[in-house]
Amino acid sequence: MSDPAAAPSADLVSAVREALSVEGPLAHADDGFMPREPQNRLAQAVAEAIEGREALVAEAGTGVGKTYAYLLPVLLSGRRTLVSTATKSLQDQLFFRDLPRLRDILKLPVTVALLKGRASYLCRHRLLLAREGATLPDRYAVRALSRIETWAQATSSGDIGELEGLDERSEVIPLVTSNRDNCLGSECGEYHACHVMKARREAMAADVVVVNHHLFFADLALRDSGVAELLPTVDIAVFDEAHQMVEAGVQFLGQTLGTGQVHDFAQDLLAAGQQQARGQAPWIDIAAACEQAAKALRLAVAGPHREPKGVLRLRWDEVAGGSRQAQLDSGLSGLAEALRVAAAALELVAASSPDFVRLQSRAQALQSQVARFGLETPPERVRWVDLTPHQARLIESPLDIRSMMGEQRAQGHRAWVFTSATLGDDEALSWFSEAAGLDDARKLRVGSPFAYAENARVYVPPRFPQPNEAAHPVMVGRASAHCAHALGGRTFVLTTTLRAMRTVAEALQKELESLGSSLEVLVQGSAAKRSLLQRFQEGRCVLVGSASFWEGIDVPGEALQCVVIDKLPFPPPNDPLVEARVRQLKSQGRDAFNDYFVAEAAIALKQGAGRLIRTETDRGLLVLCDVRLLQARYGGRLLSALPPMTMLSSGEQALSWLRELAAAHPAG
Repeated sequence: MSDPAAAPSADLVSAVREALSVEGPLAHADDGFMPREPQNRLAQAVAEAIEGREALVAEAGTGVGKTYAYLLPVLLSGRRTLVSTATKSLQDQLFFRDLPRLRDILKLPVTVALLKGRASYLCRHRLLLAREGATLPDRYAVRALSRIETWAQATSSGDIGELEGLDERSEVIPLVTSNRDNCLGSECGEYHACHVMKARREAMAADVVVVNHHLFFADLALRDSGVAELLPTVDIAVFDEAHQMVEAGVQFLGQTLGTGQVHDFAQDLLAAGQQQARGQAPWIDIAAACEQAAKALRLAVAGPHREPKGVLRLRWDEVAGGSRQAQLDSGLSGLAEALRVAAAALELVAASSPDFVRLQSRAQALQSQVARFGLETPPERVRWVDLTPHQARLIESPLDIRSMMGEQRAQGHRAWVFTSATLGDDEALSWFSEAAGLDDARKLRVGSPFAYAENARVYVPPRFPQPNEAAHPVMVGRASAHCAHALGGRTFVLTTTLRAMRTVAEALQKELESLGSSLEVLVQGSAAKRSLLQRFQEGRCVLVGSASFWEGIDVPGEALQCVVIDKLPFPPPNDPLVEARVRQLKSQGRDAFNDYFVAEAAIALKQGAGRLIRTETDRGLLVLCDVRLLQARYGGRLLSALPPMTMLSSGEQALSWLRELAAAHPAG
């Protein structure tokens, strides 16, 4: 693959078929390898898309082996490729494990590069600033900075992820990494040794480049991280975990004005002004005015919600229009004036340092965003405010990624492959294809090879309270306790809201105590996610979690044999983005409930249920505590979206199955 423009194999499909055969290189490299018809189908469809430079949307169930199914034709094709996946940890898995192993098996001279966002790389310039003048909050931060300084002397990549044990939420990380706002670019004294630029150079020279969805969309929107320059040079673009693409795209293709951004700007302005231009402007007063204006804007949009718990999402009509419009206008105009004064002061000293040039650009960019939110919302876009105890983020976003994907597909004749275990509940994979503008793409659904009917059971308790009744979460907790008690732990309880999670966990704990059980109840938020999962896998635990545990969790074997889901995961109807999508569907004469709410619930339900069976030998029980699955007209559609598990009709059958599983693998 040394020549990125090399033509693909004369018959790539045949080459892929041969590689996956009993006589192929994978079989020779692994004695346990066996050809799998679902994997062959997917790999051949990817090969055909590459040869025809077409778009393929492929849903592949758990256990198909979709990673190798798309990497194999990519590597055999000899084409330059961009692979995007959902998270940085999945990027690392592809880069450090899957790609090198397959490359070695196939004996191909392929160069591979890993490209992450700026905030993933050490910035030498900002490390120097942090060492000289950062105010660190506690001894843990001092210790973390010291570790980073030691590591900085030896690292080649500068990838912060190399530092094991460093909390990704550490306040030190933003001090030693750059972002689009504070990067000095070619004016930086460390530019030639910059880890970000090194990663970009390696990406531009590699045959296969691994990125993540957030980076992909953020870069297309801001042209900041190298993807915008990279994409035109590739022949194949592959998106794994594609079900997360739309939300990532909507997030990063939008426009944001955050009061936290203004605070960061004011702090950087004050530090640079005091260090490099003391006495040339009233830097303390200018920074204070910016911070005060940001606080005033937050109060203006918060209205009566001044101290929310967590993140509160407000519709735009709650903060603009009517009696609230004057407050919003005042908050925006006050911030605009504070930024204007800051930009003017920075212009006077811009010639003395690149830091001031960058700060002036930041002030002007913030002014532009302030002006934007003072205008009417453009058609086909939606606005809202995310309010936290410390800041407000004014957000304007597209409803989907159709337009962006259409533009990208029109710009170059390349193959596009989109794959995931959950892309829809119909043959057209409409849930994903419509939102991504891929109605014309080839669609493929490849089922899981796992024996679900034999190894898995699903139970819907028929005499449960309705999900909107106060007794419902308490009953979920009690039912979960009986399941976990019968099994000896090994149970996940997934809730649709944080409030329900807390109620369920309390009821679960009380019921376990009444049963005389010594099982430990782990609750999301009580410790880091990784720590909770590690403790869960040690045994005799029940884990209660909300959104972040519904997908991306892999606990194979008997460590997890029961998953309880409290209710159907419909989107919140009062969410501004949901409301806008519903209005759009209604304007098209469509049934918003069936086409949006049920379709979204089907995808989320499949993701949650997917935690149960992770390998061919896994066995388990899925409990769905929502009687609407049995009573509502859409219940059958949602049940049919699940893997083909055997349906149970009584609680005694469910407990008997769990006791059978417990007897097969007694708890330690």
